[in-house]
Amino acid sequence: MPSTPKPTRVYYFGTCLVDLFFPDAGMAGIELLQSQGLTVVFPQGQSCCGQPAYNSGYRAEALKVALAQLDLFPGDDPIVVPSGSCAGMMKKHWPDLFRGEPDEAKAVQVASRVWELTQFLVHVLDVQLTDNGEPVRITWHASCHAQREMGVVEEPKALLRQLANVELVELKREKECCGFGGTFAVRHPEISAAMVGDKVADIEGTGAARVVSGDCGCLLNIGGALEAGAKAARGQHIAQFLKERIHGR
Repeated sequence: MPSTPKPTRVYYFGTCLVDLFFPDAGMAGIELLQSQGLTVVFPQGQSCCGQPAYNSGYRAEALKVALAQLDLFPGDDPIVVPSGSCAGMMKKHWPDLFRGEPDEAKAVQVASRVWELTQFLVHVLDVQLTDNGEPVRITWHASCHAQREMGVVEEPKALLRQLANVELVELKREKECCGFGGTFAVRHPEISAAMVGDKVADIEGTGAARVVSGDCGCLLNIGGALEAGAKAARGQHIAQFLKERIHGR
């Protein structure tokens, strides 16, 4: 049963990577929420959570970017994010980023309302899914920030296990990073390539046709490596995968 009262309205923070590279996944997340009877508000002025600058040590620049988001989410409605990485930045790091700033209290209040998408679907909405798709074998890649900052470990797998025609084969090294890490992949390309190589080998070992994840940075990195290596498996955001299963596509 849900541990939090079910709301009637939520905000949706789409994230940069969803907007630029995976817009269909972003829309799928919105449609999943709407299918549960929720009004989904997408503030048009939203941009970035500030994580790239923050992780690179540019606190002032990160603060400026994050500050531009604060007034877009007034009130007490939950803020749902289709990314454990961006959700982690907002929920766990905004309070630190704004410490001692005039808007500290507002940032803390906004941060307290942030949910990662699958976390919200499971714990707040208690979503029950019906699978209308063809049989398929998949595996799940958990992003570092989703696991370690948001504590999202079992929620996405619980949703996937509801799907009667989906065989979920877990990775042997699920908790290991794919090597993306935002600017890490740019600064340390050789190490990043070795890490994603290990991840691809693990995926291949499952025999999965798709690797599903909740973070687009990981999907960019893993998907690129799969394509470059002419591998059969393909990456997909969990929101889009769930939507397709529900609608039988």
